[in-house]
Amino acid sequence: MMKNILFLCTGNSCRSQMAEGWCKHYLSHKYNVYSAGTKKHGLNPRAVKVMEEAGVNISDHYSKTVDEIEDVEFDYVFTVCGHANENCPYFPGGKVIHIGFDDPPQLTKNMEDEEKILSVYRRVRDEIKLSIEEIETHL
Repeated sequence: MMKNILFLCTGNSCRSQMAEGWCKHYLSHKYNVYSAGTKKHGLNPRAVKVMEEAGVNISDHYSKTVDEIEDVEFDYVFTVCGHANENCPYFPGGKVIHIGFDDPPQLTKNMEDEEKILSVYRRVRDEIKLSIEEIETHL
């Protein structure tokens, strides 16, 4: 039976979506992979764009809260932001592991140059990719 992995963030719009995309890309043959937020902020179009550039399509993902997937029993819950780690709901039986990343929307909120904005998203995307490539060391 495949184990269930959840990537949890605040708004389930960017970091957790990228982590879900990378994990499905590399490990969907071994794990059922989900993402959710403590709130729902909608799928970030820049996250979709930079993931597409890397060959991973997350355009069919959608922003959801943990309440929307409450019927799933998670074996592993990865918090990808400090807020989610500090406010993580209780998951019976699930091992909670924090792997935090910078928040691209927050880092770029006062930027106007689209290429500079995308470079921040690309950096975080690549950091998430490296973590996902080594995720089984946490399990």
